[in-house]
Amino acid sequence: MMAQSDLDLKEMALKEDLKFYFMNPCEKYRARRQIPWKLALQILKILMVTTQLVFFGLSNQLVVSFKEENTVAFKHLFLKGYSGTDEDDYSCSIYTQQDAYDSIFYVINQYRDLKNISLGTLGYEHEESGLKICKQQYKRGTMLPSNDTLNIDVSTETECILLKPKELTGKKAELKLNSSFFNLEFYRLIQVEISFKLKGIALQTIHARELPDCYAFQNTITFNNRAHSGKIKVYFDSDTDIQECKDWHIFNSVLQKNTQYILVFDGFVILSCLASLILCTRSIVLAWRLQKRFVNFFLEKHKRRVCYADRLEFLNGWYVLVIISDVMTIIGSILKMEIKAKNLTSYDVCSILLGTSTLFVWVGVIRYLGYFQTYNVLILTMQASLPKVLRFCCCAGMIYLGYTFCGWIVLGPYHEKFEDLNTVAECLFSLVNGDDMFATFAQIQEKSSLVWMFSRLYLYSFISLFIYMILSLFIALITDSYDTIKKYQQSGFPATDLHEFLKDHSNAGYRKDRTSFPLICCCRRQQSDDNLILIN
Repeated sequence: MMAQSDLDLKEMALKEDLKFYFMNPCEKYRARRQIPWKLALQILKILMVTTQLVFFGLSNQLVVSFKEENTVAFKHLFLKGYSGTDEDDYSCSIYTQQDAYDSIFYVINQYRDLKNISLGTLGYEHEESGLKICKQQYKRGTMLPSNDTLNIDVSTETECILLKPKELTGKKAELKLNSSFFNLEFYRLIQVEISFKLKGIALQTIHARELPDCYAFQNTITFNNRAHSGKIKVYFDSDTDIQECKDWHIFNSVLQKNTQYILVFDGFVILSCLASLILCTRSIVLAWRLQKRFVNFFLEKHKRRVCYADRLEFLNGWYVLVIISDVMTIIGSILKMEIKAKNLTSYDVCSILLGTSTLFVWVGVIRYLGYFQTYNVLILTMQASLPKVLRFCCCAGMIYLGYTFCGWIVLGPYHEKFEDLNTVAECLFSLVNGDDMFATFAQIQEKSSLVWMFSRLYLYSFISLFIYMILSLFIALITDSYDTIKKYQQSGFPATDLHEFLKDHSNAGYRKDRTSFPLICCCRRQQSDDNLILIN
């Protein structure tokens, strides 16, 4: 009888703790008057993280616009005859030998007179650097197209020349420009590559009350003659690197104060995320302990193990999401503070971390809406339909990959949207969503009647199969899960061992805390209650 009494007391205490664990913050406050500090902290964190992201987004927008505008300016400065619009995936093209020579020497002259013609804050990297010109060509050969004869050594050779800024203004420049290096044999020429490095300073950030950044632009102009088709494609590539300004003096206290205020705000964001991380980690640990207590008690009383679904009830996925978001926010905020202090320039890494963490924070708001039955339908439907949707996507993905490979190999030479696998996948995904259908049909070149007929059969079959069948089945899976959830909400969800265990327990037996410390109730707790009172 003593053992049975102890078992009953243990069962009552466990039921009480389980009931309390599965309450929402409002119910927990009414039951034990524990202020939901974690909920308040999450709401505060949402506001702070979003504000931080907005500030960083405005700063990052200035960086991106400065890069893009400089790239456009470089194309107009160094590409002869550039129209302002790129031709396909290359900037422009030339068709005569004279145009090739004029374009190459045009780059040299513009580089030499850069400080006199450029509107931007640009300069050479240093005096020892300069304009590097390399030509790649076949070693030797003869070609007589009229006699259908070709004699060529396909091994290539590369020859380079360096033109320094000082040399371009002296007599040595004329000797180098008139050397045999610039005598191009176009039937052997593969490509000419011109590379140079420039530096600039972004002063527009001063108007946004931020310290300016220093930039290094590695520009490369490639005259591509690999096809030897009579058309040389000219590619312009600019690789931008943000560097720390070595020596700067800005005589305005507003910029310094604004930077200090933002750094302090970022520090508060880190502290709030750190507190949220500690609380959520503590909640997961306590939930694991409670799950272990329940499994051991169930095994002791009923001589069988708890099912896997009941064990997963104790794993709160929202806490895991919050922990991941907090870690990303802390790392991103540290990077942002270093960027703001001009010690680092990792804008892309910082934006990915802060953007993803903010996404997770706002997704986590659904958890609090889920406390209301009306808004909980979305979460429950997603949970119920996810396994079936994943299995369905695996089967549909095999068909999708088959169409992707087929379209690439057959239609690639005749349609720009099928030139590579990545573009084909994006084009087909657009067709599934009903975008750009007529243009995809119309842009098929009719040079080959067989390919044109195949393209019609290919596109019609893909659109019919995915839009009218696969997409409809995909929607039906979600609709079926939604109907099931609606029926469960009316008639009750299937009861598991955990639900049966808590069914007969009422709220009348809840203990009140012996002492009330509303400001420190999440941190201070009596030792005797550690195994009973769990997360808030």
